[in-house]
Amino acid sequence: QVQLVESGGGLAQAGGSLRLSCAASGITSNTYGLGWFRQAPGNEREFVATIDWSGASTNYADSVKGRFTISRDNAKNMVYLQMNDLKPEDTAVYYCAARRSGGTSFVRVMYPYWGQGTQVTVSS
Repeated sequence: QVQLVESGGGLAQAGGSLRLSCAASGITSNTYGLGWFRQAPGNEREFVATIDWSGASTNYADSVKGRFTISRDNAKNMVYLQMNDLKPEDTAVYYCAARRSGGTSFVRVMYPYWGQGTQVTVSS
């Protein structure tokens, strides 16, 4: 079955950087679209970034555009989220998600497969 395992979360200071990784198994990665979402306490899970099967097409939430970069390595079945210039409002649990369609999507319900999440905390 499909499994997604995130890593790389932790504590960072405002202005700092973190790199999240997500290891995927049980999928043919070059046919799946992938995404990152996040959920802060008391908030809905929200879209952060998405990448198509080839890595050629990406989309970002306005709140992270220019600061975060999504990438993937199909040979390793990995997807990454490089987060720079972190802000306290980036504090959340970050989730990796996969969908069988190879394109991008910012719609949460389009992703049937989810990881368990990794905590990111940004201090001011």
